[in-house]
Amino acid sequence: MQDMVQDYWFRFVRTIDEAQEDEQKNVRFWSFIYETAAAAAAAVAILFVVFTFCLRGVGVLGESMEPTLHDGDWLAVSALSPVKNKDVVIITQPNTMDKPLVKRVIAKGGETVDIDFISHVLTVNGTVLDEPYIAGVTEESGDVQFPLTVPEGQVFVLGDNRNNSLDSRFSVIGCIDENYILGVAKYRVFPFSGFSDVTIH
Repeated sequence: MQDMVQDYWFRFVRTIDEAQEDEQKNVRFWSFIYETAAAAAAAVAILFVVFTFCLRGVGVLGESMEPTLHDGDWLAVSALSPVKNKDVVIITQPNTMDKPLVKRVIAKGGETVDIDFISHVLTVNGTVLDEPYIAGVTEESGDVQFPLTVPEGQVFVLGDNRNNSLDSRFSVIGCIDENYILGVAKYRVFPFSGFSDVTIH
């Protein structure tokens, strides 16, 4: 009889211990789920803030920025970076194509741009611009007269694929009001195999 009581008591205690252990496992499981969900929510919130106020994703259409950028590339664009010469920028100024443009800033307000379409030399304020990023020499003249002094508050932009780019050489685009610059392209983020820094200074 005593053995039966002891055995019952042992089983009873063990059942309580097992229940407590199961409860602890359950608590640990839900704690893990909660912490994981909280971390994921925080990561999403951080990405939302970054891409809303710091970086934006913008797709490239066309071939005007080859070889630097290609049709279908996606860029991380900073709306907070000050615009400098040689920056690749996204332009929202209304145009005949009715779409944003991706071009490179060549000169800013007050600077004088000159392009010699015979020698293919481009100068800004009389200094020859070093352009390792272009696809070829600048042969297409457009209908804008050079030398050209860029109006204050505007920028003069060109595509890197000079002979296949509609840009500030053409009056339908002209100089770009800085208020219409969405941001400066910082990185090519897609395709992943082509991830790179697109800033050249």
